[in-house]
Amino acid sequence: MEMNKKRGVLFAAIAALLIAGIVGVLIWASLVSDANAGNVSAYTTVVGAARGEILDRNGAPLVTNRQGHSITFNAVSFPSSEEQDQRNDEIISLIQLCEANKVDYIHNLPIKLTKKGGYAFTKKKGDAAYIEWLKSPDMLDLNAYASAADCMKAMVKKFELQPYSKEDALKIAAVRAEMIRNTFNVTYPYTFAEDVPTELITIIMENKAFYRGVEDTVVAYREYPDGTLAPHILGRVAGITEETYKEETEKLDARLKKAKTSAETEDLERNAYTIHDDYGSFGLENSLESYLRGRNGEKSVTIDADGKTSEVYTVNPEQGNSVILTIDKELQAVAQASLKDRVDTLNVSSDRQCAAAVVVQNVNTGEILACATYPSYDNNKWAEDYSDWAQDDNAPLWNRAVNSTYEPGSTFKPCVAIAALETGTIDKKWTWTCNGAYTYYSDHTFWCAHHVAHGRNNVTGAINQSCNCFFYETGRQLGIAKIDEWANNFGFGQKTGVEIPEAVGVISSPEEREANGGIWYAGDTITTAIGESDNQFTLLQMCNYVATIANGGTRYVPHFVREIKSSDYDKTVLIKQPQIAQQLNIKQSNLDLVREGMLQVGTIGFCKKAFSGLPVQAAAKTGTSDVVKIIDGKQVEGNNGFLVTYAPYENPEIAIAVCVETADSGALTAVVAADIYEYYFSPKQLQTTQDYGELLG
Repeated sequence: MEMNKKRGVLFAAIAALLIAGIVGVLIWASLVSDANAGNVSAYTTVVGAARGEILDRNGAPLVTNRQGHSITFNAVSFPSSEEQDQRNDEIISLIQLCEANKVDYIHNLPIKLTKKGGYAFTKKKGDAAYIEWLKSPDMLDLNAYASAADCMKAMVKKFELQPYSKEDALKIAAVRAEMIRNTFNVTYPYTFAEDVPTELITIIMENKAFYRGVEDTVVAYREYPDGTLAPHILGRVAGITEETYKEETEKLDARLKKAKTSAETEDLERNAYTIHDDYGSFGLENSLESYLRGRNGEKSVTIDADGKTSEVYTVNPEQGNSVILTIDKELQAVAQASLKDRVDTLNVSSDRQCAAAVVVQNVNTGEILACATYPSYDNNKWAEDYSDWAQDDNAPLWNRAVNSTYEPGSTFKPCVAIAALETGTIDKKWTWTCNGAYTYYSDHTFWCAHHVAHGRNNVTGAINQSCNCFFYETGRQLGIAKIDEWANNFGFGQKTGVEIPEAVGVISSPEEREANGGIWYAGDTITTAIGESDNQFTLLQMCNYVATIANGGTRYVPHFVREIKSSDYDKTVLIKQPQIAQQLNIKQSNLDLVREGMLQVGTIGFCKKAFSGLPVQAAAKTGTSDVVKIIDGKQVEGNNGFLVTYAPYENPEIAIAVCVETADSGALTAVVAADIYEYYFSPKQLQTTQDYGELLG
């Protein structure tokens, strides 16, 4: 009986296989018959999706998309790799057409012709990885020590470039190599040139008989309504790097292993990065890549016997999410203009070059309302001016607000004052008489600025007059351990947690000095107390610090992102809630003493002139620090000027930190803060873009 059952199962299996085979043959025959009868071909290709938009807090667009044209190769119609002559002729013709019309085509091959007619590798960023791939078994299969000439010789043979001149052979090889590197096939067309003028597209389309498989593809390109607005923060997109591509591929592989259904697998594979994709290269475009990048679609393309093409989207592409920032576009513009005006005023001689930065923050949420650096650049002029910017000694591409670190000078004194008050080292009655010099250490005299004698002061008066001698003695009694503890509490010498890359900075300490091979002296403790020694902080850290004083001791995580919505603004993807980094629990009486001193700075002290006439009372602390810069080969000494400030004094709303390099004094920076306060607190009509404003509610 058991044997009969086994035979029955076996016969059933054989029958099923025979039926499947017959059905398969019939289907194959039908397809071949249809293809021969109608010569119909069909294929599926990936359709790229537009990135999401970036808007300011009021809905004004900061980064959008525009439609442009790319020249692409369609593998179905483009001459095949077996049709070497036709493929090469078509490519060199396109190259010559682009050159004649001053249009760039994609040329990443890291090989150049030398003046002597030989070949050499180029040394741009990313070239080493390209050269490694070029020699790999996937491409030319050469030894690791193969020269540029060896690589070129192999490509001339591989692509049959013998009939061409060295110059033309190199140009064709650059395109052919890139086609292989970008996995040119039916699913993934190859992009030959991007953002091409309509006139050039017209020429190509009028000669379609020659330019087989060359197509005009409409692509979404990034557009900046005002390219000068916050370019360091917004960032840019560029071609994905080899390193990033490998990282994203590894992430995809890990996700594919966890995929539970074929549909999930197909979805992941469709949205995989290719080596020719764009990627956020820096700024928010980079840090928010996963939100801003859209989801690719698919389309099925059918070509009938007459050559007529029909397309059907089987999966529609989805635009990336829209990001609403905390930045106020108008306030950002005011901050940028004020920095430029201040720097231009101070650049009084050719051997004195200034730079500046400012951060404006909501003290009760950590939202960054403006973040500017000067000199700056225009995102819309990147292609034509990047080389000049990169070589400019004033470094316009550098984000001084979050990536530069500075010795903060006297702006650090409120931190030391709070540390001393909180530890009981001093109280409101404790005073120090300053005669212009501090002589506690017999081997060295430490001076107040300009040797000014400030007389007797308590902590409030010492903050107003910025008395070094008061803080020398306070720092000596307090000790470096407590100074550093409170510097850490206020967020100095650590990342703030903001969404874009930032410098860490350094809190001056014996451990830090010794780790760098130096010796810590007793005098370093007292110079640390006035913001000197090894202290190096970012302007963002300084702004967050004064915001913490303003709001009563809550240190928030600063952030640029306010909200993320779907591309149609129908769904909320993320709302950025205020995040507390640390609750300092400072006694109100101690805060009042320090804040009163800062109010005096803003009303009767160093900032009196700049702040007079403002619609609100502002508290502040100025600071200066010595700096030595090399300009045109000359050593130039000066002072960096700093200001930390908040307003209104009662019920604070915003905090500001300003730095002007080689400004000579912190008081000279106060006009920047005054311009910002004047705009922020003056009655004004909220300028929003109506359509976006309605979408944001």
